[in-house]
Amino acid sequence: MARTLVLNATYEPICVVPCPRALVLVLSEKAETIASTGRMIRSERLSLEEPSVVRLARFVRVPYQRRRALNRRAVFIRDSHQCQYCGGAAESIDHVVPRSRGGKHEWDNVVAACRRCNSQKRDRLLHDTAMRLRRPPSAPHFATWFMLHDRTIPTAWTPFLQNELVRSA
Repeated sequence: MARTLVLNATYEPICVVPCPRALVLVLSEKAETIASTGRMIRSERLSLEEPSVVRLARFVRVPYQRRRALNRRAVFIRDSHQCQYCGGAAESIDHVVPRSRGGKHEWDNVVAACRRCNSQKRDRLLHDTAMRLRRPPSAPHFATWFMLHDRTIPTAWTPFLQNELVRSA
């Protein structure tokens, strides 16, 4: 199913919704289409272009910066599917400070790892091994959540996510 980027009235990205939801927003005049995919959606009496980016007609106040739940898929995307110890292909996740040693299951303590490095580290702390992190783990940036669906950002979204992508790099 096609996805649509929803922008606030100030052109700030808010979320990604399924295309049918975006069409409902456009048809109810709560949003306007900024960019389309080029495909047509037809009904008996109406023909519309499938929206790729819509902008809300009224400003919506977003109460706080949400932190997303930690999950395996998001860790792999944040770490570019690379082991954070050796740079190889990641197949599992590892707690930098093992849970058996009091480490928490939080963004700042979880990294993608290959099986070899994960087995080699076991339940030891980093300073007890010769292993080093390629970069310290942290909560992923806002723009990462737009990539979770397809692992890519559609070209039509790029101008609206540019500031977000620059901050996450």
